[in-house]
Parts: sequence; C-alpha cells; structure tokens
Amino acid sequence: MTFSAGAGAVDSVDGNRTCAYPHVVMPASTPLDVRPLSRALKALGDETRLRIVALLSHSELCVCHLESVLSLPQSNTSRHLSVLKAAGLVEARREGSWVYYRLAPQLDELCGSQVRALVDAFAKRDVLRREVARVLKSCGPDACK
Repeated sequence: MTFSAGAGAVDSVDGNRTCAYPHVVMPASTPLDVRPLSRALKALGDETRLRIVALLSHSELCVCHLESVLSLPQSNTSRHLSVLKAAGLVEARREGSWVYYRLAPQLDELCGSQVRALVDAFAKRDVLRREVARVLKSCGPDACK
C-alpha cells in the first residue's frame, strides 16, 4: 500500500512503514494520547474555572469559600467545580454536609507538567494568596463545619 507518490513514496509492509528506498524502514509510530490534556485545557478555557484553579493552588477550599471569593451563587460555583472535576483537575472530599476541593494529582505526564507550570505561575501571585487568606479569615477555616 503506497501512502504518497514520488521518489520518497511510503509503503506499508507487515505494519511497518517503509520508504521507497530499500534500506530505510520507519516503524509505525504509537499515537500520542492527547485526550487528558485536551480535556484539561477545555476546562481551563473559562475565566472562572481558571480562577478557581488559581485559588486552589494556594489552599484546599470549601464551596462556600469559593462562592465568597468569586461572588457567584452556589449553583454556578458547583457547576464550574463539576467541570473541573470531570476534567480530572480537582478532587473533592466530603466532611459532613460540606464539600472541600483541592487540586488533583495528575496521572498523565503531559497534563501534569502543564498543570504544574500553571500552579507555579499562580503561586507567585501574592494577590491570590491574600485573597485566600482574606476569605479564610472572614469565613474562617472552620466556618463550613
């Protein structure tokens, strides 16, 4: 089976791609699975969700803390968190009737490196650190218990 015409035509023999030149054998490449990264980048394509990740890069937070910082109703905040959770970016833990969110460890190496770069960039932002400290002080770290 020929893939292209010309002097460097590529044929397929027993699953290996071969060039028209008899001494050149090109092994079939393993496809790169970009789905985890694609899913993460789609989730981060929204300003609110990006801001949530930025806030969670500083501390685990309850939904009520995020509501306060983002000035959003609980339903909107939870919807954004569910998109981030479905993308594997955040994970939740339930304590009584409250749900706390934190950044999830990334199992995919490519996705993990991108999330780490993002978190490192956010960690340098004092304004975010101050915002998290303010909401934890005003609501209290135990306000949700």
